[in-house]
Amino acid sequence: MIIAQISDLHVHVEGNYAYGVVNTIPMIQQAVEHLNQLDPRPDVVVATGDLTHHGELAEYKVLRQLLAPLKIPLYLLPGNHDRQQPLYDAFDQPDYMPAATSYLQYVVDGYPVRLIMLDTVVAGKAGGMLDQSRLDWLKEQLEIAPTAPTFLFLHHPPFKTNIPTMDCIGLAGSEELAEIVSQYPSVKRVAAGHLHRSIYTQWAGTIASTAPSLVHQVLLDMRPDAPGKFVMEPPAYQLHLWDEEAQEIISHTVYTGDYPGPYLFSN
Repeated sequence: MIIAQISDLHVHVEGNYAYGVVNTIPMIQQAVEHLNQLDPRPDVVVATGDLTHHGELAEYKVLRQLLAPLKIPLYLLPGNHDRQQPLYDAFDQPDYMPAATSYLQYVVDGYPVRLIMLDTVVAGKAGGMLDQSRLDWLKEQLEIAPTAPTFLFLHHPPFKTNIPTMDCIGLAGSEELAEIVSQYPSVKRVAAGHLHRSIYTQWAGTIASTAPSLVHQVLLDMRPDAPGKFVMEPPAYQLHLWDEEAQEIISHTVYTGDYPGPYLFSN
């Protein structure tokens, strides 16, 4: 099974740029074309939040148009820039999404790996949180199939990244999440967005990671007093390959921009 993880699209309406700088629309179009041309093609695409820049209905309508050419099943998860109701309204609440409630979280079954989408959003806040009800929901889902290989997706990473401006808007409740995840070796990966960088760490008995953005990247600056900045490093996404025989997930970072090659190796 191949899972493409795209993240932090920050889609805006035509004529507006994210942060006044980033024209995300052509970058998303390029990413969709890139995904469609993959061979073998991924089984699913998971978008881990910050789908739009302001969470406005008009932006979600643009997002739907941009993603419509995608020839791969798509599953959406909100980030701190998103709002649930406009998302539901623009996409006519896809069948896989739950009825409108406080949280947009769900499970995707029917593949060799279970996909659990966990909502970490706090309305109006940049940082995320897992309250007891969300943690209880996760534990219930894991108990349904406690030995099935599982991939847990969320927007806010549950680990410290040492990028101070991002860690200060991290995930409250991450210790409680770690306690749950550590009880289930079936959780093969915990994958987040939010950081606009590719980061990996050992966490709660598994591997936790963040995906790069399809648009702009957060500057890697670990100075404690550094202001938050972004850079136009190459847009990218991640491909997660489930190896059934090894019972492992192998991940690749894939860049969507234009660059020379490929060339054959020769003397």
